[in-house]
Amino acid sequence: MITGAGGFIGSHLVEFLVKEGFGVKAFVRYNSKNYWGWLEDLEIRDEIEIITGDIRDFDSVYNAIRGSDIVFHLAALIGIPYSYISPKAYIETNITGTYNVLEISKELGVEQILVTSTSETYGTAQYDPIDENHPMEGQSPYSATKIAADQLAISYYRSFNLPVKIVRPFNTYGPRQSARAIIPTAAIQILSGKTELKLGNLTPTRDLTFVKDTCKGFYEIYRSNKLFGEITNIGMGDEISIKNLVIKIANIIEKEIEIITDEERVRPKDSEVERLCCENKKLIENTNWKPDYDLDKGLKETINWFKQNLTLYKHGIYNV
Repeated sequence: MITGAGGFIGSHLVEFLVKEGFGVKAFVRYNSKNYWGWLEDLEIRDEIEIITGDIRDFDSVYNAIRGSDIVFHLAALIGIPYSYISPKAYIETNITGTYNVLEISKELGVEQILVTSTSETYGTAQYDPIDENHPMEGQSPYSATKIAADQLAISYYRSFNLPVKIVRPFNTYGPRQSARAIIPTAAIQILSGKTELKLGNLTPTRDLTFVKDTCKGFYEIYRSNKLFGEITNIGMGDEISIKNLVIKIANIIEKEIEIITDEERVRPKDSEVERLCCENKKLIENTNWKPDYDLDKGLKETINWFKQNLTLYKHGIYNV
């Protein structure tokens, strides 16, 4: 069972697990059009069971999880800027939604639950690289709700012996990513012919993992018998500034650009996470995970996908 299966990482994880031989149920948000997000055009769509509902609704989550041995819980609100506008929506989705998954899994005796976290829970690096013992810092309503969800999951492990693992990816990128993220933002603007790029903060650094390697991390953490009740990072152990990342993207596309700071895209000063670099020692020592993509290879595959699917994105609109 995969919640958030119609999203960016979720849809790639669906593909990955089907190819690994799993019988997959995909939980996507209910809508009257029966639109299944990125699952719509997957070649393996007929090999999965798609269930619609709302992660905030206990009954629909119960019906979706029933009969599942494993739950990969990815459903969440993830846009940081929108969490400034509607914090309550993040509380209801990220915390209540995680409670629903945990409580239902407890009632139904699910064999393993993998809860998706985020490197944003660490806040700006207090030391580098960031390991799983780094303090957590809620620098946005989004990160605060993810911290709460993680702690709730760990409490279910400690209180009820629920077989929970916390998967904490650093910044994942790749085909199908939302235009609110930096790589799609830059690539879409350049591919659309713009030479003046509107961006937010340029100095923060990020540790970037290609989405297929992130999915491999989920799978390897699932396979490990050593990581129950624990947090495990997925990341490359390398960092690049937003400015240098955008320049690299422009060089791959072979376009000259000028970067313009758009105040609408700048996070509040105390909310910006200035530095993220992953310590992935725990993942490597406890699993067989090894990434297949470095940044250049991943960016080229990502940019090529956006080039072929540019009409799916509204490049002239800032995505909150």
